[in-house]
Order: sequence, then C-alpha cells, then structure tokens
Amino acid sequence: MMVPQLLVGLLCLGLVRASALPADGGRASSVTTLTLVRGQGYEIQEHTVQTSDGYILTMHRIPYSKNTGYDGVRPVVFLMHGLLCSSSDWVLGGTHSGLAYLLSEAGYDVWMGNARGNTYSKKHATKTPLLQPFWNFEWHDIGIYDLPAMMDYVLYTTGADQLSYVGHSQGTTSFFVLNSMIPRFKSRIRSAHLLAPVAWMEHMESPLAVVGGPLLGQPNAFVELFGSAEFLPNTQLMNLLGGLLCSDQSISQVICTNSLFLLGGWNSPYLNETLIPEIMATTPAGCSVNQIFHYLQEYNSGYFRQFDYGSSRNKKEYGSKTAPDYDVAGINVPTYLYYSDNDYFASLIDVDRLRYVMDPNSLRSAYRLPETKWNHLDFLWGLNVKEILYDRVLNDIRNA
Repeated sequence: MMVPQLLVGLLCLGLVRASALPADGGRASSVTTLTLVRGQGYEIQEHTVQTSDGYILTMHRIPYSKNTGYDGVRPVVFLMHGLLCSSSDWVLGGTHSGLAYLLSEAGYDVWMGNARGNTYSKKHATKTPLLQPFWNFEWHDIGIYDLPAMMDYVLYTTGADQLSYVGHSQGTTSFFVLNSMIPRFKSRIRSAHLLAPVAWMEHMESPLAVVGGPLLGQPNAFVELFGSAEFLPNTQLMNLLGGLLCSDQSISQVICTNSLFLLGGWNSPYLNETLIPEIMATTPAGCSVNQIFHYLQEYNSGYFRQFDYGSSRNKKEYGSKTAPDYDVAGINVPTYLYYSDNDYFASLIDVDRLRYVMDPNSLRSAYRLPETKWNHLDFLWGLNVKEILYDRVLNDIRNA
C-alpha cells in the first residue's frame, strides 16, 4: 500500500483524525495515571497549567512515598514522556520497575508532564480538539511552550530553585529544543538524564520511516493537508482490544508484541509481556500528525532543525529559505545520555553524532547499555529495567 493510501486508510479507521475526542472529554481509558498510582497506595495530585499559546496541560505529582508519608521538602524531578505516550509511562511498571515510584522511594518530589494533545492534555483556552486548528502544532511547540510552562509551574509551586529532568525519546528532543531556544532554563535544570536520546535521525531504522520518509519527510501539499490532525488517539475501543487481544492468555498476544517491536526495535528479549494489556490501554496516547512529519523530515534531510515548510514559507517564518538548525553545541546543562544498540529511533550513529556535537563540559556521561538487544521501549518497560538502567539513572541524579 502506498503511503498516501495508508494515511487515508488510517483516517477512515479513525486512527488519524481532526476530531477524536471521546465522550468522556478525553479520558478514554479506565486505566489512567491516577488509577495506577492510587492502586499502589501512593498519594497523587493532578495539576493543570496553561501555556502562553493557550493549551491547558495536566501534570501528575507523587509528592512523597507511601512508606514515609510527608517527610518535608524534597528535591524535585520532572519526567517527560515520548511520542504517543503520557505520564502513565513512568508508573506502568509498578512499584519495583516504574521510575516514578523508584524516585519517590529515593526521596524525590516526582512530577510527570503531559504534552499538548495527549490523553491528559486535550484542552485549550479557545480551541476545541474537535477541529483542525487545535492540532496545528508539533514537537518544537512542546519544547518552546509546554516544557517552560510546566517547569516554571513546578518550580513556583515547590519553591525549588532547580529540578532534575528525565526525558524519554520525544522528551529528549523537546529538551534540546527548549535549551536551544530558551537559554534561561540552563540555571533551572540541575541535570538532564536523556533515555534513548533523539536529535539527529538520519540513520533511524524504523520501517515506518523507511516507507514514509521519502514522501512525508519533505514539504508538499499532502503534508499541508494532513499535518494538523490527531494521530493514534487513545479510545475505549483500543482499550478493550488491548485487554482482549493482548492478555497473557490470548493466542493473539503475538500481534501486540510484534506491533511494539515494529515501533521500538526488533527481537527484544526484555519485553515484559504481562504489561502489554496495560501498555495498550494507555498507549498510544495521541499526538499531532505534524509531530510525525517533523521526525520524518529529520530522517529524510539528515539535519536537526526546525520544521521545513518549503522555501517560500520558510522565508516568511524564519527569514531564510531553509529552516534554522537547533544549536545543540550551545546547550549548557549537565547532561547524561543513555542509549542502546537495538533502538530503531535513536541509532548508534546518530547518538554518536549527538555526543560529538555537544559541549564536552555539558555532556557528563554517555552510557551505552551492554544489553545489545535493548530497544526503544525497553527504556520504559523492559524486564529488570531497574537493575539494568534505573539504578544508574538514580545514582547519576543523586551525584550530578
């Protein structure tokens, strides 16, 4: 099937659409960050903040451990999810593997962000997600609007001077955007810990990029037409199918497993199959098609730069015929990278390029996992993720 036919098919199926808000106002799944955390006996708070361009974002906070109760002011950690994901990522693994719980037990005040357009952030001061203008954004906007609004709110609410930042996938891309475009945050981020870091993507191996990149990774009428629409929202139907088709007892679980491999990397022995129903109930959490198109531009062009609208509109938007590059070399935040061999999105070659471009005074560590089959999603839900990765992340945060 040709790519245009594929996207049209997705539109017909309701997977890509400009009006995908379920009847409950956006919370399609009964499995939510709130229910997951409360089910484990932890205190959880929900906070909202409005960005300077009107999007109303939801954040989730675990202020202290259930095992200590309130024990005074704690250092702050902010967690930011990846593409098509949400704050649920950090708690799905349960108390022994979910990074939010591990940080809480280690003495941190844990905040989890949600980018515009996902399950928890489908509101705007003047726009409705039922119409196309709501979806006219991409991950550049998450970097320059969402992260500043959320982190300023967190610092104001807690009274902290700094926070530690942990991002996965798109949560790392938006970190690079933020600190390239808004240098004031270098004094507000104590350290950044980037899991599966995504900046340059020329060597991305995802079959989706190989198929879609040549057409959708460059300005054209098709990109203009379908860019401002919702992509893969979380719905009651997807939640139901996840529970029925992806459970441990289901003979069709292999379909769910292979769909995750397609997204994250092939043949990972670390996939926690018991978690698949919960993963499918909360993920994908939705995004704008433009976010996908911007990543495909990175793959197609070999650059890490702002959205390419074509030479004519670029001149109007940026004052030049080409989109500006992000100044990764100028980022002055203590940064730790964690990456792996079997990652479809953050390839070794592209991460090496990132390492070489970054200021060596800012890049404190670049840790290549010894597990050669560790894939993009294993950074969140891999078996033994605590011992393989998170213990190191917690130690780096503590000693940064």
